Amino acid sequence: MSIFTHICIGANDLQRAQRFYDAVLTPLGIRNLGAFLDQGVGYGHKLAELLILRPLDGTPAQAGNGGTVSFKAPGREAVRAFHAAGLAAGGTDAGEPGPRGAVEHAYGAYLRDPDGNKICAYCFGAND
Repeated sequence: MSIFTHICIGANDLQRAQRFYDAVLTPLGIRNLGAFLDQGVGYGHKLAELLILRPLDGTPAQAGNGGTVSFKAPGREAVRAFHAAGLAAGGTDAGEPGPRGAVEHAYGAYLRDPDGNKICAYCFGAND
């Protein structure tokens, strides 16, 4: 069971952000569920668990320093596809796909979205 109900990421250009998140989340099996009110777009399997939104207070979205949103990948190929899709969709590399030492068998990749938010995808199987 997840400990989160949802995560919000701020965006200044919703069309650009939607193109990026559509590209990186598709290899992970996470779907664009459509508009979320008039603020942005929601992603998930059945319910919107990730919301890409314009900030409610009307000020520009800014990436947080030290914050990362991590997505579960079904395997290493999905991690690599996530990273490649993100680069092709306007993101920047923040850590190429590869083994990570924090947890046994961890394999991950990191990106910055077009607004500078840091995201990653991980799998943990020995033979993924």
